Amino acid sequence: MLKELKEEDFAVLRGPLESGRQSPTSFAAILLLSVFLQSLSFVLTYVAAADETIFPYKDQMFVTHLVITVLLIILSVVYAIPAVFKKGEKFQYLLSILVSQNILGVSFYICALFFIGSERGITEQSLLQFTAVTLLFGLIVFILTCVRFLILLKKGAYRRGSSKDKLRSKYERGIKTYLPIIITGSLGVVFILQFLIRSIGIYDLETAFMMVLFILLFYAMLFVLPEQLVILYCKYRFDSFNFNQKGNLKPLGRKGA
Repeated sequence: MLKELKEEDFAVLRGPLESGRQSPTSFAAILLLSVFLQSLSFVLTYVAAADETIFPYKDQMFVTHLVITVLLIILSVVYAIPAVFKKGEKFQYLLSILVSQNILGVSFYICALFFIGSERGITEQSLLQFTAVTLLFGLIVFILTCVRFLILLKKGAYRRGSSKDKLRSKYERGIKTYLPIIITGSLGVVFILQFLIRSIGIYDLETAFMMVLFILLFYAMLFVLPEQLVILYCKYRFDSFNFNQKGNLKPLGRKGA
């Protein structure tokens, strides 16, 4: 479906690139900072949260997550070097997606599961069921967001326009398309709260809020993932989504990097 769209259909997605927020130089600084953040999130997840949890397969999860995190840290350092990221801008963007999902999505989700698994009254079976259902909600959020994003792209919501009326109507259409995602997310929150209260007797609002927040952060990262992936797609398809050696964004109308 994306192949049917033209370069101008993706033009608005160049906004973060034009502003410099998602330039290779900016990502280099972010990737260096992520070395500390990934290390911190990993330690907090497997030291502070995993100590007393009964979550099954936590040792296998530790090894797998450790290997992935170490690899991402090494690549983050490498792709923060100008000589490297200027030649590998597309991979640097992919790396930024993986790093952000690791820090704000995966780590928080695993941390929430470990904290829940350390509560009294919880069983491995109920914990695995909870994990399966919350992952299912996450998959639904991701699919609905992808469908919404593709529909907006096809309708031309991401084309350049100078009219304020067009901009306003675009946001009005966008709000309407959020409804299925909002409903799914709300159902997910209700399920999480019911599980915490009925299965393990969590009545402490502060604890329940923290658990829900961690999982909602995981959902939020799934929500932004489709746009990240489409921008990555544009970087491979359109030269205008990439930067030249001087650090300037290439103009529209240049296809094929």
